[in-house]
Amino acid sequence: MAAGVRAGSSRPADPRAKFAATVASRNVAPPKTAPRPRATAAQASANNRDRLAGLGGFSLSPVQTISLLGGVLVLAGLIVLVTGDRPQKIASGITSTFETQTSAMGFKVRDVHVQGTSGMAQADVIAATGLYQDEPILTLDLKALQAKVEAVGWVKSAKVVRLLPDTLVIAVVERQRLAVWQNQGQTKVVDVEGKVIQEANAANFSNLPLVVGVGANEAAPAIMPMVLSRPRLVSRLEALVRVDQRRWDLRLKDGGIIQLPAVGEDSALIQLDQIDQKSRILDLGFERIDLRNPEALAIRPRAGSAPDGLIAGGA
Repeated sequence: MAAGVRAGSSRPADPRAKFAATVASRNVAPPKTAPRPRATAAQASANNRDRLAGLGGFSLSPVQTISLLGGVLVLAGLIVLVTGDRPQKIASGITSTFETQTSAMGFKVRDVHVQGTSGMAQADVIAATGLYQDEPILTLDLKALQAKVEAVGWVKSAKVVRLLPDTLVIAVVERQRLAVWQNQGQTKVVDVEGKVIQEANAANFSNLPLVVGVGANEAAPAIMPMVLSRPRLVSRLEALVRVDQRRWDLRLKDGGIIQLPAVGEDSALIQLDQIDQKSRILDLGFERIDLRNPEALAIRPRAGSAPDGLIAGGA
């Protein structure tokens, strides 16, 4: 998903583009010009540098370059005279002059485009940049800007690109949301690594599975793929509850509980699949299924009657 934020007013149309459009609308060929002489090697090199002026660098005409450097040196000399050659003030003065002159040439932030974020994350990413309209673009610290964006909980990684003269592109890889984590009366959204996405409002993610208890967020990435691959179980699941920070209870919407072992959860769920295929136990309902011991399956049925072929009892 790509989004754009306009930081300034629209710029006047390129006269050359306007001229080309006028010519095209009248179906009249543009006036012919005398053929240009073949470029020398030096001229070709200069042209190539001009073509590379879009990403992270820029090219100025000789007159502009001389004027800019001359202005910087003059002001630097004045600062030396006034400050007694103090390096910090000299550097600050040169930077300020450079920013002022390049901004006047149009090198300032007018557009910020954020790519790869959802609608909910986009506003947080833009706010984290701290950018403001017409901020000098050439002296922006892109690494620092990247760090600010990656500090946002939604963001797994980011890349910031400067498109001169006035555009920044922020390409984001957003964290994939896994579950809502409930613990000690608080609910948080966690990603596929179990990390909390602080900016995410859990109330907006009722479609995500619910995991409950201390450490449930960190353990969820391991158990969740096993559970989510079983649609019949998922459709009946209310929450995964972490017990003693070592194993899971699966609580169903009808009140039934499936107790999983501390290790070998996948094998236990395969055993549950086999029982369900044979007796449709998930449809019949139960009070509890204890899968903690693979050699001693225990099922506590409802209404005191066990499905045929199953052993009633257990913890």
